[in-house]
Amino acid sequence: MSDSERMPKIDPTKLKQSEIDLIKIVERQNLERVRQLKALRRRNLLTVGLLGTAVLGIYGYSIYSVRQESFLDDFEIPATTTE
Repeated sequence: MSDSERMPKIDPTKLKQSEIDLIKIVERQNLERVRQLKALRRRNLLTVGLLGTAVLGIYGYSIYSVRQESFLDDFEIPATTTE
């Protein structure tokens, strides 16, 4: 950013009390918004972790179950008839 694109600096001693109060209100609102976004992010990460764990658990159980199946181990090829 060049200096021409930036807002000019404000001298805080020249501000009125109403402007200072407005700045404090906006700062409080911004801090509350940030707290809410952090809480939302935390809940989203927890949800992703739980869903990911569930998916990996189901996948692992499926692979484990398929390996234990032995019904094809005793399968004999049917005898062919010759004419």
